[in-house]
Amino acid sequence: MKAVHVGAGNIGRGFVGLLLHEAGYEVVFADVQEALIAALQQADSYTVHAVGSAGSDTVVDGFRAVNSASEKDAAVAEIASADVVTTAVGAHILRFVAPVIAEGIAARPAGSPRLAVMACENAINATDILEAEVRRAYTGEDLDARAVFANTAVDRIVPAQAPDAGLDVTVETFFEWAVDRTPFAGGEPDIPGVTWVDDLEPYIERKLFTVNTGHATTAWHGWAAGIEKIADAISDPEIRAKVAGTLAETATLLVAKHGFSMEQQQAYVAKILERFANPHLPDTVERVGRAPERKLSRHERIIAPAAELAERGLDHGSLLQALAAALRFTPEGDEEVTRVQALLAGGDADVTTATLTGLEEEHPLYPAARAVIAARIAELAS
Repeated sequence: MKAVHVGAGNIGRGFVGLLLHEAGYEVVFADVQEALIAALQQADSYTVHAVGSAGSDTVVDGFRAVNSASEKDAAVAEIASADVVTTAVGAHILRFVAPVIAEGIAARPAGSPRLAVMACENAINATDILEAEVRRAYTGEDLDARAVFANTAVDRIVPAQAPDAGLDVTVETFFEWAVDRTPFAGGEPDIPGVTWVDDLEPYIERKLFTVNTGHATTAWHGWAAGIEKIADAISDPEIRAKVAGTLAETATLLVAKHGFSMEQQQAYVAKILERFANPHLPDTVERVGRAPERKLSRHERIIAPAAELAERGLDHGSLLQALAAALRFTPEGDEEVTRVQALLAGGDADVTTATLTGLEEEHPLYPAARAVIAARIAELAS
């Protein structure tokens, strides 16, 4: 069995590539970063350090690596003979990797089993995004006979790595990789680390509205308090109370929408807060809080649950506090921070609310979100 994993960064090596290796796949990493691919091509192995109360070290070996830009033909050939293709490149990069995947699918020998394609990104239904781009690039009418696309929900905290880490990756011990089994019609790949589910949406939203919402909320409130590390921020009683309040609101939504019991969701929240407090993960509030423009968009971790709660007439005040904290998040070197602050400096609350949140004026969340944004505009103008 062979798997091509597109995106040889920390998540690729420390999560998806690791699980594929442990499942017995010959793993081929594809990436466009010359130095990274060169390092992988020269290495016999690397080690994944899982840190926490039951930490472990796992050696990953037997892999190969190919530069999908300068060695495009080789990348196409690897995909043409693979059983599985996965990605971990960032949802906004999928359109750039889709053409080589499309060519690889087209080059598969006639009669080959369908290639399983799964985008393992921190986004809702990322494989749908990838599939649309592959279809756009594909030449021929037989894509459905050659490939099957399945959405996934992935969850593992992979912090920024030490400068001298090399190819080794430090990750938390916890992970979850849930995949929609329905496109495979009973023929899903054999990957023991995967949780196969018939309905992926509850898993996607539970993760997005708990892990991602909580992580960003911790980061933005931690930044405001002048705290450097996520573990220290969530250990601050005032910040922990704010994060807990936010996750209590999203728990109410998840229970009402997806049928989780409140006991289930509270246990899940407790586990998430424990993960954030892991002292072995050197994650910073600046790294976790970055890209606020994306994280405040309509279908992301703050506005999406707040909007659904507002539609149901349920409390969402803590989520609005998280929005306020995000608007005050101003580290240097983040282009999205610069754009958000430029919007606020423009002084138009309606334009800023519509642009940042994607909410329409008629939406029940709009007035409250606009009020938070207007308050920040007034604060900047004073």
